[in-house]
Amino acid sequence: MMHTLPDDLIPQLFRSEYTRITAVLCRHFGLQHISVAEDIASETFLKAAENWREQGIPEKPAAWLYTVAKNKTKDYLKRQHLFDTKIRSGIAAEEISAATDFDFSQQTIADSQLAMIFAVCNPSNSREAQICLALQILCGFSVAAIASAFLSKTETIKKRLLRARAQLREDNFEIRQPGTDAIQSRLDTVLRTLYLLFNEGYASRTGNQLIRKELCSEAIRLTLLLTEHPLTNTPQTNALLALMCYQSSRLDAREDDAGNAILFEEQDKSRWSRELIEKGHYYFVQACSGDEASPYHLEAGIAYWHTIPDDPHKWEHILRLYNQLVIAAYSPMTALNRTFAYAKVYGPEAGIREASALQLHTLNYYHSLLGYLYASIDTNKAIMHYQQAIALTGSASEKHTLMKAMARLVNKR
Repeated sequence: MMHTLPDDLIPQLFRSEYTRITAVLCRHFGLQHISVAEDIASETFLKAAENWREQGIPEKPAAWLYTVAKNKTKDYLKRQHLFDTKIRSGIAAEEISAATDFDFSQQTIADSQLAMIFAVCNPSNSREAQICLALQILCGFSVAAIASAFLSKTETIKKRLLRARAQLREDNFEIRQPGTDAIQSRLDTVLRTLYLLFNEGYASRTGNQLIRKELCSEAIRLTLLLTEHPLTNTPQTNALLALMCYQSSRLDAREDDAGNAILFEEQDKSRWSRELIEKGHYYFVQACSGDEASPYHLEAGIAYWHTIPDDPHKWEHILRLYNQLVIAAYSPMTALNRTFAYAKVYGPEAGIREASALQLHTLNYYHSLLGYLYASIDTNKAIMHYQQAIALTGSASEKHTLMKAMARLVNKR
């Protein structure tokens, strides 16, 4: 008897569980054999798709996946000829028996993912390659999503990933809890990776979803793990977690029931999560325990002021923080966000001058910002920039929002 399998069930479980299964398997195989772990994880989901259509969805789908992955791993290790060619040379004899006896408890998954991200973020690869690898291996990002996060071409990212994976195999890395020196040397890259993971969830630049809450939740969960470890509970870590909490507090208000974006000024503030704002306050206080003022501190400060909608000087505070941020950690998006704040303080004409000076013609956000700023000054120019932004974006939700803004202007003419 065939059963109806919801279209979104397997993709949803794949996003949440694939990287967890891979992390636990890599903990036993070693990162140099990541392709084996990824194959087993993929086969697990193929079996789920086939089995659940025939027999129905199990009561606990995630637990079912872990059981199948565990059994597939044991079967794999029993196939002596494959074991000899791919595994024996990389695992000591005493580790072979351990590899057949492991579990998918929440603690094991958490430990494996945390250890894995530190292993991937190894200085033998470039900083950019480390982040790309971690986003793909630990977080399940597609090549397109990574390219979007780096504002880079997909071919460039593919080549970077191939080189980085080859380096991992050559260095024979294993997923083990790194020591103090390794943690301290890699923490900056780990935090940057989690920051990019959260950003992709908060404002996805690929696919049809504006917000991917599961990515935001995963980034928060992993960052929270860092705050619970004495070696990684640093002011920067707490500042990043505060930023994530502040930003997450507005997720429910940022899109309508159809998944379309709602601009900040139009959001229903009663839907903001006071609990997450309070958590943001808590971690921001923890972050300010020393003299450090990292880019995460500045961004958390900006996010904090966004949770205070009625302060008449809010945008002046935000602009001052952006002025510091573009010096501390310049990026095109930071410059554009600063320009928006600048326009809020000094008016749209001043904002247009600032934006035009950036000359970021290949970015959709550059044109969407100019469309917004020109809306009250020159309707034709506003429409032109909105058209260019629509042509440049890969997000269906973003296209809808931009077309809606452009249609309002067309109707006014």
